Amino acid sequence: MKTTPFRLLHTCTLFTLGMAVAAGSAQAQNGSYPTQAVTLIVSSAPGGTTDLAARMIADPLSKALGKPVVVDNRPGGSGAIAASAIKRATPDGHTLLVQYSGYQVITPHLMKGSFDPIKDFSPVANLIVAPQVIVVRPDLPIKTLPELISYAKAHPGKLNYASSGNGSLQHVTGEMLKRLTGIAITHVPYKGTGPAITDLLSGNVDMTFTTAPPLLGHIKTGKLRAIAVTGSVPLPSLPNVPTTATIKGFGTLDVSSWFAVYAPKGTPQPVIDRLTTEISRIMQTADFKSKAEAQGAYAVYMNSQELAAYTDRELQSWGKSVRDLKITAE
Repeated sequence: MKTTPFRLLHTCTLFTLGMAVAAGSAQAQNGSYPTQAVTLIVSSAPGGTTDLAARMIADPLSKALGKPVVVDNRPGGSGAIAASAIKRATPDGHTLLVQYSGYQVITPHLMKGSFDPIKDFSPVANLIVAPQVIVVRPDLPIKTLPELISYAKAHPGKLNYASSGNGSLQHVTGEMLKRLTGIAITHVPYKGTGPAITDLLSGNVDMTFTTAPPLLGHIKTGKLRAIAVTGSVPLPSLPNVPTTATIKGFGTLDVSSWFAVYAPKGTPQPVIDRLTTEISRIMQTADFKSKAEAQGAYAVYMNSQELAAYTDRELQSWGKSVRDLKITAE
């Protein structure tokens, strides 16, 4: 067969790409990873729980790997901006995603084609899990979840709740609460948790649901009143706030966020294994556990295989919730 210039170029290109992949795998196999700084791309702005999770591992992971570990915040697009950056990154373990579960398993159902949480990423490890805290304005005559339900039923449509946007986990939680209790409360979407909390503090909205870190200071100073923690496990940082599972006659509202590390698809398995091993060691330290608990979260480790299976289950479960509750991004 005659070799055309195009065929020769195509063959050389494939050979070069194959050599590059082989070189990356060889580096991983012989223990040379990492060869440069590692970047943790975070899908939220600084100060949120996702950012907190990334910074809790950045310094100890840097010491374990012997290279700098840099946090790069890329908020926006309900996690799609950060996810897209990881999709484009070289799959060599030097660029990783620290992702919030609401973005990883809800956004794909609302923004079709933005990214595929199964096909586009290689799971590395889960870091922390944080339940939602239900908070209300302190001037409302509501101190418990049963009182909230009674007040809402006595004043249908009067109460409203803030969320970080249409299709957010807070939005889904609010709609789940409405369906579970039969109350009528109005959804008020914002562009992020920060603006939602700001308006709640100003008295422009009545309540919200979100993870504890951005709420703890306001709860402790009395500017917000926490009435329940979703799920069955109490928060050490809010010892006097009951879980929804312990409230008699309420039912089940088990909504928690999780925050995990993913690599670009195609990252060599030895690199994944190295990262998973080091993260596991970090998470077993008293320092990591205490920092998580102080912020209203728990250290919950999952290795790459466990996280892959969990991501798939959560994707299916939240997809059903989004469809059943008729949640949309607009």
